[in-house]
Amino acid sequence: MPEETFINSPLGNVVIACGGTGGHLFPGLAVGQELRQRGCAVTLMVSPKNIDQQAIQTIAGMGIVTLPAVGLSRAAFFRFVSGLWRSYRLAKACFAQRPPRIVLAMGGYISAPPILAARRFGAKTFLHESNSIPGRANRWLARWVDGAFIFFPEAGKNLAARRLEAVGMPVRPQFLEPMTPGAARAAMGLAPDGPVLLVMGGSQGAARVNELIVRFAPELRRALPNLQFVHLTGSRDLDPVRARYQALGIPARVHAFCNEMAPAMAAADVAVSRAGASSLAELAARRLPAVLIPYPSAANNHQFYNARAFVQSGAARMMAQDSARPEQLVNEILELIRNPLMRSSIQNALARWHSPAAAGDLAERILRWPEAAALSSRVPGPKLKPQPLGPLNV
Repeated sequence: MPEETFINSPLGNVVIACGGTGGHLFPGLAVGQELRQRGCAVTLMVSPKNIDQQAIQTIAGMGIVTLPAVGLSRAAFFRFVSGLWRSYRLAKACFAQRPPRIVLAMGGYISAPPILAARRFGAKTFLHESNSIPGRANRWLARWVDGAFIFFPEAGKNLAARRLEAVGMPVRPQFLEPMTPGAARAAMGLAPDGPVLLVMGGSQGAARVNELIVRFAPELRRALPNLQFVHLTGSRDLDPVRARYQALGIPARVHAFCNEMAPAMAAADVAVSRAGASSLAELAARRLPAVLIPYPSAANNHQFYNARAFVQSGAARMMAQDSARPEQLVNEILELIRNPLMRSSIQNALARWHSPAAAGDLAERILRWPEAAALSSRVPGPKLKPQPLGPLNV
């Protein structure tokens, strides 16, 4: 186990399995911080991936365990099985030293070993599903946990949990802090008066999105000569994209990854983004209009269904990557910047997707289970009633 920096608490140890992608990691961190404020000892179980290892450098007051699990792929099936088994044994050894009271899984391949190990120690087990189409790990784990929580209403149709409740999508605390565009632009080193386009492909980057934006950046600049670019490329495309902007003579803030996403979004007028659930929740928190380009190879095409839910509620625009017409993307970006009535309409719709108390609600529910079933739930989406959904038969 990692060095114990947390307080002794009658509430016991809570373990959160939340690694692999930013969409699992950052909501898990938000819930962990809420649990710490309530006096819990919190241990995070994360993956060896760079995004996890970078993020945990700034974490204080929580235990950290890196599990050797890897994602499932046909090319590395035996490596996946080996990583799963080694992660299970490590989780079991950790729990033998410090038995958990509660284990919460935020989804992804890192979730299964801690949940399975926790069952041997009598811990209460929970999962949170952030996407509209649940991932394989959560679909499989749902029947074994004490309770499951969702962001998108339609996710419940594919989770055979004993009890299913709606709590919204936890976001990092900095997204709950008000920040004016002027202050955010100053923090990001941007001019105060020029519109800002934020391009982000999720924690892994997005080569196709990078290509589309850089290719048509000159056209956007001709239409809006003072347009400013903040472009998050992912590590693989950082140098080529930065070189392209320089060759075009277009000033741009180009980074592989941004640790200050809250001011980056507050500074922007419009975003071009993938449609991972965590990114969508952060867009909603900042009321940032976006053109969504779902990642077509995401498991079960879940990003498309995430984006579609936002589009149907009027909270975003969407383009399919494979059929995206460059001139359409340019027109969408320009219209979102130039049309204040459209921006206002989208921002009002985004507000209905934002659940500022989601992390706290989730923390309260797992601590007070099953009494927490009586708590009223925040509304995480326009179509969801503000109470627990109750037992679900699938």
